Amino acid sequence: MGRGKIELKKIESTSNRQVTFSKRRMGLLKKAQELSVLCDAEVGVIIFSNTGRLYDFSSSRFSSFNHLP
Repeated sequence: MGRGKIELKKIESTSNRQVTFSKRRMGLLKKAQELSVLCDAEVGVIIFSNTGRLYDFSSSRFSSFNHLP
């Protein structure tokens, strides 16, 4: 049995929004790593928080996104 759909709208509570961002960020980065391993794919993900903090993942071929302008 699957989970119910949620309405996609901005979460008004700052603390709830931060918790959701953190959980979903970790889930997205985990999925990117799994895709890279399972499918031998080159994957890169860049995420900016609402405070401007950078989170990134890159598979083995890409050492880092730091070389981007």
